[in-house]
Amino acid sequence: MDWSEHIKTASLLRFSDSTNRHLGERMLLTHPPEPPPELLLNDPLDSVYIGRTRAMKVPFYWTYQNLTNPHIAIVGVTGAGKSYLVKTFLTRAALVWKTNALIIDWAGEYVDWVAQTGGEVIELGPKNSLNLMDLGGNSPLNRIRQLMRTFEILLESKGKDDEQRVIEEALEEAYMEKGFALHKRNQDAAEPPTLKNVHAILLRKAVSAEALWVKEYTANAAKLIGRFTREGMDFLARPSSLELARLTTSGLVDIVLKKLPDEEFRVLAGLSILQYLKERMREEDWSPTKGLKLFVVLDEAWKIALDDRSDAIMIVREGRKYQFGLIVASQNPTDINEAIFSNVGTTFILNLKFQRFKDYVRGSLKYSDYVAEAIEKFGVGNAAVNLTFSTKTDFPRTFLLDRIHGEEPLQEVIIAFEGSELRMEKGELKRRLAYEGIGALPGQLFMDGKVDAIALVKWLEENKVGRAKVIGLLNYLGLDAETITRIFRRMKKDG
Repeated sequence: MDWSEHIKTASLLRFSDSTNRHLGERMLLTHPPEPPPELLLNDPLDSVYIGRTRAMKVPFYWTYQNLTNPHIAIVGVTGAGKSYLVKTFLTRAALVWKTNALIIDWAGEYVDWVAQTGGEVIELGPKNSLNLMDLGGNSPLNRIRQLMRTFEILLESKGKDDEQRVIEEALEEAYMEKGFALHKRNQDAAEPPTLKNVHAILLRKAVSAEALWVKEYTANAAKLIGRFTREGMDFLARPSSLELARLTTSGLVDIVLKKLPDEEFRVLAGLSILQYLKERMREEDWSPTKGLKLFVVLDEAWKIALDDRSDAIMIVREGRKYQFGLIVASQNPTDINEAIFSNVGTTFILNLKFQRFKDYVRGSLKYSDYVAEAIEKFGVGNAAVNLTFSTKTDFPRTFLLDRIHGEEPLQEVIIAFEGSELRMEKGELKRRLAYEGIGALPGQLFMDGKVDAIALVKWLEENKVGRAKVIGLLNYLGLDAETITRIFRRMKKDG
């Protein structure tokens, strides 16, 4: 082929490419991959602004009025902007609807923000206790059923029928010894028993039991309950310092579980708070006024968001009619129970790391190749939104946002290593460093907004941060084991 033929072919290819792009743009304008503007641009006085759509730049004002329910799931890697979205959303919901919010805060992530915004921070632990046997308007019998379900989830004791039965009997005896009628509700004027009373009853039963096998399973039951009643660790077995009745009407409340001794204590407290909220929700009369009364936030609380027996599922099923909403956020979408994930009215998909998570979300929400390809390239603050409308639709339910627009600019930091870059919200990195007891990063580590991973690790070790904590931090930031190993090899090689 001579040069003239080459030039002619190249011109045809450029014309074809230009024509295809032009046709694609025309099709995008004719059939944009997002819901029609009238369903996104809602009344600003009765909706929450989130950001602008990527295709048509339509301002997206969220409202639950035309959705199946007000519940929200947010999925994305650490630093993708999950907590930024939660804070933005709660702030605007409070302004628009005067919505209360209760955060069950696993790691103390929201403490500074709640304090700065004038909310109330309640840190369970040495200063604040929660008596798991408080009734909260329940009858003792109903509260006992809830506690038994909680112990079953927590201790994986299903099948240990004898131990479960003797714990249930001890719970009943503890209430009756304090003068409570088992079937009667609203006996909150009386001082309820605690798990210490239950533990004492089980020890008495174990001593007095004549049959060896009865003595054995009763002693096992006492041991199960006893782990929560030890001196100095009895934060869930003392009279409550919390006023449960006002938690749902006090504006913004952050219940922090970080200082509880271990994961079992945190799960037990979280499940019990959810049970109370569910009962409180059912007591509420429906109001014809606009808006929502309460949002309950679960962030990375996988144990209480995953189990089929959790009351989070009941809040999802019944919340709309009582004007209660649930917000559940996780970096692992499979940590959210399918009954929650498949039934929320709104899902925000931020940057996802692992392919199996991307496949799971796409398999659940059934969005297009166009959306899936965009998610692959997401940075900090980018999001796809899935809306489940209450009426049948003939347009895409999942669409793209340019960026989440918060109350303050969304800043990102880039951690670089061997040509690859990990992006995360700057505030998220700062909070995690504070959580690990590490100060703010010095300015000299930053070069054009980037932090070299090796320089970061060297700085941490120079500041006496142990190797195990450094590895844990890198893991939390999203670096896999292979990359972390290469970082330390490079450090050793460089001396």
